Amino acid sequence: MDIKRNYKYLLSDLSSLKGIGIKTANLLKRKKINSIFDLLWKLPKSYTDRSLSSKIKDLKIDETQTITIIPLKYSFPRIRNLPNRVSCKDETGEIDCVFFNSYEGYIKKILPIGKEVTISGKIKFFRNKYQLTNPKYISEDSSLIKQKHNSYSLTEGISEKVYNKIILQIMNNLPKIDEWHSRDILKKFNYINWNNSIKELHKPENIGKFKENFYQRLAFDEIFSTFLVNSEIRKKIKKIKKTKKIFNLKKQIEIISKLDFFLTNDQKKTLNEINKDLCSDKKMFRLLQGDVGSGKTIVSLLSSFNTINSGFQVAVMAPTEILARQHFLLAKKIFPKEIYIELLSGKSTYKDKKNISEKLRNKKIDIIFGTHALFQKKIEFKKLGLIVIDEQHKFGVNQRKKLSDKAGKDCDVLLMTATPIPRTLTMTIYGDMDLSIIREKPNIRKPVKTYSKPESKTDDIIKFVKKEIKLGNQIFWVCPLIEESKKIDHTSAVKKFEYLKKIFPKQVFLLHGKTTIEEKEIVLKKFLKNDFKILVSTTIIEVGIDFPNANVIVIENANKFGLSQLHQLRGRVGRGNKESSCILMFKSNLSDNAKKRINILKETNDGFKISEEDMKLRGFGDILGFKQSGIKSFKLADPIHNHDLFILAEKEIKRIEKENENIARFKPLIKLYDRADIINDIA
Repeated sequence: MDIKRNYKYLLSDLSSLKGIGIKTANLLKRKKINSIFDLLWKLPKSYTDRSLSSKIKDLKIDETQTITIIPLKYSFPRIRNLPNRVSCKDETGEIDCVFFNSYEGYIKKILPIGKEVTISGKIKFFRNKYQLTNPKYISEDSSLIKQKHNSYSLTEGISEKVYNKIILQIMNNLPKIDEWHSRDILKKFNYINWNNSIKELHKPENIGKFKENFYQRLAFDEIFSTFLVNSEIRKKIKKIKKTKKIFNLKKQIEIISKLDFFLTNDQKKTLNEINKDLCSDKKMFRLLQGDVGSGKTIVSLLSSFNTINSGFQVAVMAPTEILARQHFLLAKKIFPKEIYIELLSGKSTYKDKKNISEKLRNKKIDIIFGTHALFQKKIEFKKLGLIVIDEQHKFGVNQRKKLSDKAGKDCDVLLMTATPIPRTLTMTIYGDMDLSIIREKPNIRKPVKTYSKPESKTDDIIKFVKKEIKLGNQIFWVCPLIEESKKIDHTSAVKKFEYLKKIFPKQVFLLHGKTTIEEKEIVLKKFLKNDFKILVSTTIIEVGIDFPNANVIVIENANKFGLSQLHQLRGRVGRGNKESSCILMFKSNLSDNAKKRINILKETNDGFKISEEDMKLRGFGDILGFKQSGIKSFKLADPIHNHDLFILAEKEIKRIEKENENIARFKPLIKLYDRADIINDIA
């Protein structure tokens, strides 16, 4: 049997279905329903039981009822806006079927005089008579009506009746799909196959029973398809043979000995993992994940140093120029003078850029820092051996694959993120990469003390800020919006700036999303130099930059932020050796959910624990904007409720990889679920 033919029907265009014309197809496509397979995931949200018939005398008002009647008389008024009416009866009484905007010919066709017809709909009572307005379910064959009918979240312009007919048509034509899972996996779901699972999900009596085997089976398929694609990408990258990087670890030890702090055990472990990858003949494709302030940067710089000592060049890409400069200055401080270090800035002149490009081509630059401009076509490296990308959690699978390909076979790739991600999410988003985690924080860093204060206590906060400024400290003051909004009751950054500069003249600057890159750079440099004391800002300050002298952050309307975002913002302070504080401000009448978020943040500084709680409270995809990360969202699977399925999928993938199993039988699964845009790459 041809496997492709089995699933080809499911991937076919909607136009192949009866009853779907251009208009209906366009309505569905607006909801990102492009194929028959997409339609299957529009699960019913409820159902209406029309299986039980009633007599007219027993009808209940405002309830959906099914009755068998005989049409007696038509009333088609010639006055505009008056409805058409059909008088009907059974042996117990009379009822009117009322139609607005329906043609006489259509009404006569569906309700022929003297013929027994079964109808169903919501019953009303008008002028001492039962009435059914615009009945959607009418048939001379009562068996078509007397059943349970699914209710779907309808696309505007498509009736429930039409939708049900389309779904029924698909179910009747559902192809037999050859099983792709092993018997051990199927056993976990009582050997329920894919076809039966799909059919069961669309049965009215099964609506909402998400723990049943048929639901679990399909959720597992969705998870497993993602893991399978990630595994294949990982295997492809591992197959790339590269030149081993050979370096003397004694030189690394010399640098470490000169640092003014000790490496944590997690930093040492992670550095060893990266060094092992560098020395391997297989290409490194690794994610370095660490909590805010855990010391990822020094690990990446030591890895860069080893790469340089093996005769290769290094490129370090940061999301902002100021963060790139910060990395550049740290490298200047700890690297030996014989290592040539350069910074590619947006402010660099054309002449400077040309000069840098030429030096890179001639291998006169060992390590270069910059933003995404590092990977412009004009920038060419003589012998690039390592790419480090900082704070790039929004890089999708496909983007990472392209980056790896562009870097060349001898170039290792290290991505870094200060965003602690729950394990199930990490497996999903970064499953194509090897993973190193730094949980432990350096001893010199003291935990940030977190407080919550109502808006009414603003004066107390101002007193606290004044005290901190007298001690020579700096303050972040974060607001959700740039300007006042009539619709949303949030404090604006602009308004707060105007308020604070009256209290602290010449000590307050403003930063927000509308600030130009040039202005932002100037303001941040001034703040870094301690030229002013308070930086009023929106959330644009949450990523990456170290301000050792800033030890207080005030966050307004903290209840409006997610936990992970609050944790990232809090991480802007406590970067030095001073006692640091985070003050969460809120308006009165907090919801229970908001109270829970604030209390969690007050209880712990552990970003990994916080991210788990955040996902429980807000759901998959919302954490720090992962919906924009290039990953496809799940239709059925849920990383919280289906945690066991994620673990099972991970275990099965590891087994397949260990046994070097041929994945040919999984091709239909990958095609159906289309978990990445690189499917053709692994076909």
